[in-house]
Amino acid sequence: MVLSRLICAFLLAACCCCRRAAGVPGEVEQPEPELVEVEVGSTALLKCGASHSPGNFSHIDWFSVHKEKPTLIFRVRQGQGQSEPGEYQHRLSLEDKGTTLALTHVTPHDERIFLCQGKHPRSQERRIQLRVYKAPEEPSIQVNALGISVNSREPEEVATCVGRNGYPIPQVIWYKNGQPLKEEKNRVHIQSSQIVESSGLYTLRSVLKAQLLKEDKDAEFYCELNYRLPSGNHMKESREVTVPVFYPAEKVWLEVEPVGMLKEGDRVEIRCLADGNPPPHFSISKQNLSTREMEEEATNDNGILVLEPAQKEHSGLYECQGLDLETTASLQSDQQELLVNYVSDVSVSPAAPESQEGSSLTLTCEAESNQALEFQWLREKTGKVLEKGPVLQLHNLKREAGGGYRCVASVPSVPGLNRTQLVNVAIFGPPWMALKQRKMWVQKNTVLNLSCEASGHPRPTISWNVKGMASEQDQDPQSVLSFLNVLVTPQLLETGAECVASNSLGKNTTIIFLELDSSRTGLNMSTVSPHTKANSTSTEKKLPEPESKGVVIVAVTVCVLVLAVLGALLYFFYKKGKLPCGRSGKQEMERNTSI
Repeated sequence: MVLSRLICAFLLAACCCCRRAAGVPGEVEQPEPELVEVEVGSTALLKCGASHSPGNFSHIDWFSVHKEKPTLIFRVRQGQGQSEPGEYQHRLSLEDKGTTLALTHVTPHDERIFLCQGKHPRSQERRIQLRVYKAPEEPSIQVNALGISVNSREPEEVATCVGRNGYPIPQVIWYKNGQPLKEEKNRVHIQSSQIVESSGLYTLRSVLKAQLLKEDKDAEFYCELNYRLPSGNHMKESREVTVPVFYPAEKVWLEVEPVGMLKEGDRVEIRCLADGNPPPHFSISKQNLSTREMEEEATNDNGILVLEPAQKEHSGLYECQGLDLETTASLQSDQQELLVNYVSDVSVSPAAPESQEGSSLTLTCEAESNQALEFQWLREKTGKVLEKGPVLQLHNLKREAGGGYRCVASVPSVPGLNRTQLVNVAIFGPPWMALKQRKMWVQKNTVLNLSCEASGHPRPTISWNVKGMASEQDQDPQSVLSFLNVLVTPQLLETGAECVASNSLGKNTTIIFLELDSSRTGLNMSTVSPHTKANSTSTEKKLPEPESKGVVIVAVTVCVLVLAVLGALLYFFYKKGKLPCGRSGKQEMERNTSI
């Protein structure tokens, strides 16, 4: 038995030796092929052997092996290369003394084994594995714009990632808030597919599906493509996207703008807010002070209650109701009080104050507010603060004390909240003229615009002593300004114009003197003497005549002529010897000369 087993083992070993010696195809162990890595579009260098022994490569055949079928693509004879017809015919050439075959414009279709075989195949056969790489384009990402509801029972599409023109197929990894996502049953599902382009490159499409929660409303998703190049491993990231997440509201509340103390006249907006997406349908109600019931208020298209301008009647309790149209659930906010601070209309007593000169007058200001008030009295024409408080005392009144006084009621705790009231104080007296006299330069046959201002209590009326087109303008309840358009005539130049203001207590006048000015071209030019005071009795000195300059010139000329004539007479008398002082002087000079 043992002997038979030994005989069988011997025969089997002998058979194997014979088969190896006979060179039976497929039985000889093939060495691992040499790896050559290149990028698409570059040139691959396929080495058949070392360059220091060129004699061994004078006779070489190159084959491309596709699906285990070798195809002759290039021949080397006596160091000269020749391409075979086919897909490699115009892309092959010899380099490095014939030991290297260069393949240009590499494509993904070139990823295969290349075989070089010398004249003695067993001694010079060399296998080369060509690996081809191409980086994909920047990944694009498309988010699900329709959004995902948290009530969905299955994972919904979050986003789609596409990586184009890569080789080989890149690997995709999804991230949420910077953390990689993995497949999770009924929670996360990643579905990837690829398309082979005519160029041999791959386009990868990956879809992320997930069940999202309310907390994912601000989550950021992106995809990452991992790929290899001859230089090593690389990756590219897409932009980050956020998917709309829909979830029911759990709470509603009111928001009022502006924030802080409100006052009458402000624009106030009351809006409802909720923590749901999409927000529920809102309505706003205000408590009726009479019935204590909440009554719905009218809002604009955005569901906002606008109070413009806000009034004190808008103060009260408000609340918001929210109706989820998907779940039909109704939510109600807490009641919130709105306070519109106000100041009532200001009243002054007496409403139409009047008094005699030398007497006293008391003005009292009143107003109401829901806050503490402060009062001030101001002189209307100067803005000067006269008194702080509701009461203004005026003593020893003079005519100048008449006019406007303004009471200001303000709330210091609410900036900008105030009301005012103007009252005019009338002082009894005859008319008071703004100017007693005026002088104007005029030209003949021109239309002159005269004016006259008077004040008094009772309010005066104004009349003119010349005919023309008259009009009046009220300055205040006790003052009037009258205008008169009149033609300048010789009679008007002679008489001038007189403005007469009168009331039940007397009258007063303003006289306007007119002087002819032929050298001036401007019309309606008036000149007022600086020494003239309104309502005084002083008379005005006449202004210099426009001809006065000429008179001065004539006078100077006459004086020069008189001096010339006088000098000639003196000279004449001197020659005739009729000037004794002259003769004695002459004799004195002759005596001094002889000595």
